[in-house]
Formats: sequence, structure tokens, C-alpha cells
Amino acid sequence: MVYKISPLNYFGNIPVRFNVAIMLFMACFTTYMTRTNISIAIIPMIKEGGGESANRTAIIHDYGPRYAWSKKDQSFILGGFFYGYLLTSLFGGVLAERFGGRHVVGLSMLLSAFITGITPYFAEDNVIPIFITRVILGILGGVVYPGLHCLVARWSPPEEKGKFISALLGGLLGTVVTWSMLGIIIENYGWKLGFYLPSGIGFIITLFWYIIVADTPADHPRITSIERDFIHKSLGDAVSKEKRLPPVVGIFTSIPFYALLVLHYGSLWGLFFLMNAAPLFMTQALNFNLAKAGFLAALPPLARLLAGFAFGAIGDYLRRKNTFGVTTIRKSFCLFSHVIPGLFLLSITLLAFDKYLVVAVITLSLGFNGAATMTNLQNSQDLAPNFAGTLYGIINFVGTTSGFISPIIVAYFTEDGHSIYEWQHVFWVGAAVYIIPAFFYFIFGDGRVQKWNESNSTKKDAIDTHL
Repeated sequence: MVYKISPLNYFGNIPVRFNVAIMLFMACFTTYMTRTNISIAIIPMIKEGGGESANRTAIIHDYGPRYAWSKKDQSFILGGFFYGYLLTSLFGGVLAERFGGRHVVGLSMLLSAFITGITPYFAEDNVIPIFITRVILGILGGVVYPGLHCLVARWSPPEEKGKFISALLGGLLGTVVTWSMLGIIIENYGWKLGFYLPSGIGFIITLFWYIIVADTPADHPRITSIERDFIHKSLGDAVSKEKRLPPVVGIFTSIPFYALLVLHYGSLWGLFFLMNAAPLFMTQALNFNLAKAGFLAALPPLARLLAGFAFGAIGDYLRRKNTFGVTTIRKSFCLFSHVIPGLFLLSITLLAFDKYLVVAVITLSLGFNGAATMTNLQNSQDLAPNFAGTLYGIINFVGTTSGFISPIIVAYFTEDGHSIYEWQHVFWVGAAVYIIPAFFYFIFGDGRVQKWNESNSTKKDAIDTHL
């Protein structure tokens, strides 16, 4: 059977699930544009005398109104998103499993675009109004990734799981584009455009999201029966059509779940630290100007994006060939996603003589963490496909605390200055939080479907063949 040609599937025989995967990528892209733009925009928003971290170029040039925000104020603003994110990430998966990932993610993108567009009107010396906008963005953003994991569980055949999970790295490209583009735009047109532009892009992507994405293959109006049946057959009984409440007791008495939780926390610490602090580190410790700092700070997320696709493809290949079991793959890839990134962070202070070498090492550190597409970003799909969104929501709830703890730690260690030697303590903490969880996962991690995933109507044993 030949696929129907339509304005939304004009690629001929390219599967509909490919279009869905592209939109998962773009959902992450726009979500990160509206959450990371503040990391660049805040630098020229700081008034002279608004704390030692006031950027020198922001004092010389007129980028728009500036505010007397202290270091603590800045960490408060940068961490605001994560306070809101923490509130809803825990329940995002449950909402998506109950009401569908399409609407949960779509409404989040739509409202996030609106809040981002009006944020400049809430900026003033009192940080509370802009802090509130960041909290609201976090509340909206907290449901996105659990909702996306719910969609992946229903659209992705097991042998394509790595590629689908890699699509969830679209936020990294959103960060790359935002930081590299906004640094230049703000220098020429002022910091307000650093909010208006991500907002406009968010509205456009949300429109395409609602046109292209459906909750399941059975709900999609343009999918062929061949592709729909292929996806359903490949998923088998692991994903149930029933809408059930999460098996709370099973989840919270599961040692493999806690191993995943710890591993995910370590990964998010490294990611969120760079999302928040990289532009400040580039401008203040390494003395790059705003435009160059925005470009260089975008390199680590870009490296993580590219590596994520590469590791995902390698992992899918190993699964197709049955070279290794799922558990072995998950644990082996932790070497790349956690241990090597931690060792790179430990080496930074030894390279302080060359600031470009420091940037290269930070880039490699986050780049290797792209292997998380085969470890913590995918393991919730292994343990419980029926509740992948719920599991991811829980681990993201805990992991999100790193988003507001890391700015506090940065402010604490750099209170007396911003040289690379003040920052070294931050990197040491990051290295420990990367490496220790990896060893915990080596011991207790698992890649098998757990018994508490099973449907009431199909009582299945844990799938041991994945060992």
C-alpha cells in the first residue's frame, strides 16, 4: 500500500511516525528556547552596581533598561523556572497518560510562548514579578517531557527507541540557537527582543504540533493501516490500551527505579548547571564578550545533541543485532554518559592557562553526556512502557531540584570573585554528582520490563530475555 500524499505527509513513503518524531524534536526545541533565553538576556539587564556579576559590556552599551539585581537576585531569577518545574513534573506523566500527550504538551507550548512574550513588562528592580513569570514557565514546562515520553512509548517500535529518545534532545538545539542568536540580536536590538523572538517561534511550532501529532497511531488521521499495525505489533502487550492509575507501591519498592532516579539526577545536574551558568562563566571567568560568550556557551549543548543522535543510533544497532542485552547496554553506556563527563570536569582547573581549551573540555564533557539517550533518558521506557511518562515525571521531579540548587552553589563559591579558581569547586561538585550515580546504577540498574507494568488483563512476568 502506498502512503497517501497530503500537505502534511508530502514525503511520499516516509512513515508518519517520522513526522511525529520531528515534532517531538521541535516541541523540545521551542520549550528550551523559552526557558534558556533568560541565561543570555539577564546579562545586559543587570545595572551597574547591581552586584559584582554586572557585565562590563552591558555598562558600556545601551541594550535597554537595566536593573539593580544582586548575585542572589540573579540566582533567584535563574532558578525560578525550576521551582515551577518541580511542581508539575511529578504529575505530568499521569496527566499525559490520562488526557493524552498531544494536548498536555501542546497547551504547555502555547502558554509558554505567551508568558515569554510578556516577560519584559514584568522586569523591574524588584525581582518578584519577573521571578513569578519564570515560575509560571516552569509550571508549564514541567509537563512537557513526561508527556513526550508518554508519546514515545506509544509511537516507537523497540528497535527505533534510541532514535525517538534522541528526538527529545531537540531542546539542546533550542539552546544552541537561542544562545548563539540572542547574543548577537541583543547587542544590536536590545534585550527585549530576546523574549519576543522565542515567543513568536513558539506560537508557530505549536500550530504545527496540533496539525501533525496524535496521541497514538490509532488516533492519527493520515497513517496507513500497514504502519499502524506494524507499530502495534512491535509494541506487543508491553503497552496497554487501558488507562490505569500508576502502580505507586510497585514503583516505590523497585530498586531498579531508584537506580534510574539517581542516574537521572546526576545527568540533569550537569545539564542544568550549564544551562544556567555557562554564559556567566564565559563572560566573567573567561572574559569573553557577550556575543562570543553566547556562541561558545552554545557549543556544549550542540555537542550533546550530535552525540545523542550518534549514541542513539549505535544503541539501536546493538539492539537489532542482539549483540548485547538491554541491561548490559544501559550499564555500559553509563561510562560515556556519566563517568567520562565527570572526569572532564575534574580536569578543567588544570587547563586554566588556555581559556579556549577550557571551553573545549566543557564541550566534550556535555557532549559525552549525549549518551544519556541510551541510559537515563531511555530506561523508564524499559522498566514500564505503560507508565513511562509517570516514571519520567517522578525522576524529573527529583532531578529538577538540581536546577535551583546549582545556581545557589555557583553564587556561594563565586561570592568573592569569578576567577576560574573560584569556579573549580563548582566543577568538582559536578564531577562527583556525575560519577557516583553511575557506579550506583552499575550495581542496581536494570533494563527489564518490571512486573508492576503489566496490565490487569494480561498478567505478564518480567521480561528476562533482555538480560
